[in-house]
Amino acid sequence: MPGQQRVARSLQLYQRAGALIPGRTQLISRRSSQFAHGNSPIYAARAKGARFIDVDENEYIDWVNAVGAVILGHADPSVDSAVKEQIDRGSIFTLNSALEIELAELLNDVIPSAEMARYTKGGGEANALAARIARGTTNRNLILFCGYHGWHDWYQSANYLVDPASGEFPFAGIEPIGVPPELAGTALPFAWGGIDGLRDLLEAHVGEVAAIMMEPMRSEMPPPGYLEDVQRLARAHGAVLIFDEVSCGFRPRIGGVQEYLGIKPDMTVLAKAMSNGYPMGAVVGSRAVMEPASRMFISSSYWSDNLGLTASLSTIRELQRRNSAQRFEVIGTLLITKMNQALREAGLAGACGGVFWNPVIQLDLPDESLRAAANTIFIQEMARRGIHCNMSFKATLEHSEADIERTATCAGEVFAMIQAGLASGDLLALLESDLKKEPFRRLVR
Repeated sequence: MPGQQRVARSLQLYQRAGALIPGRTQLISRRSSQFAHGNSPIYAARAKGARFIDVDENEYIDWVNAVGAVILGHADPSVDSAVKEQIDRGSIFTLNSALEIELAELLNDVIPSAEMARYTKGGGEANALAARIARGTTNRNLILFCGYHGWHDWYQSANYLVDPASGEFPFAGIEPIGVPPELAGTALPFAWGGIDGLRDLLEAHVGEVAAIMMEPMRSEMPPPGYLEDVQRLARAHGAVLIFDEVSCGFRPRIGGVQEYLGIKPDMTVLAKAMSNGYPMGAVVGSRAVMEPASRMFISSSYWSDNLGLTASLSTIRELQRRNSAQRFEVIGTLLITKMNQALREAGLAGACGGVFWNPVIQLDLPDESLRAAANTIFIQEMARRGIHCNMSFKATLEHSEADIERTATCAGEVFAMIQAGLASGDLLALLESDLKKEPFRRLVR
């Protein structure tokens, strides 16, 4: 198959990984099944700006960008230079680093909810840390959640409440293997966008709820007044309101969705884009919520390593210097406009919509059973044209108008192929990859 020849080295490495690494990758979103296996690249050799080169020496415009962790662009010279200089001074000290204080002060300046900060190395453990602090501060155990909050036991235990194979409650595709079943019932989900379900849970568990943890949004604006209603309920029931901004933070505004929408939670979870790809995470919040953590056992050697701290300081300052919010709005709006133009010209029903920092393509298909094939064909054919994407797009500040034009031109060709396949009833003949698989169903849009 031509596609397999183009990514032959990637496929060979992936086969080797199967015997050495359970699940083949460290992140579900990097598994080959998340794209178009047999045509999409699996291993990269190097990356710069808005592009990467795979191990087969194919170049791609990157619209995934380490699942949103890269925000300035791959190998940003400002951040990398700062990190290299810090390496010469020491990557980690025996003593504390003053950079911890400097970053906390900067986060207090840019994140509306921040008055105090604790650090981690990633989003999953930052969410676990937030859960620990909320429970310790309130002396309560129950957490109500809406969204994806990582792999730790406190969160994954929710899937004991129903047969995971049914995929109905609360997230499909994740079985709680290895999670103590005794944790069942300590974290309960609620649906995003409607207030009644959350209100019912709070009324059923009066005085028990430590926190309401949620992704405030992903690719759609919340209904008017929704987050304000959540905030009012949290305050009425004495629960800590936590915004998980690991995925949505820094792109709409440097201060995240909370700055963009003008609503301040009690605590915020940060990671990914805060350090342009260097391992870093943080939990920030009001002094009243965060200060009790000084009496909790929360401790790790690498949470204060100098490289993550330096990368975060440099990244946030570069976002400020480059007027990032305005630039992301320009990039995202142009991409949405060009993609919709390509859909119209191809005669394919559908739309590119969502928010400017996370545009999403939704095809209108005559048969829902064709969606997996249509999406896989889109990813497959875009990969063949040197565009690495999913059905959604996360830009960096390095993406140019030329990158957008090239992406839209390629998308137009692929949309026309899909439309022809639908018209002839022969869409599946275009499929030369394994069907893309969704790892789990999210509770927030």
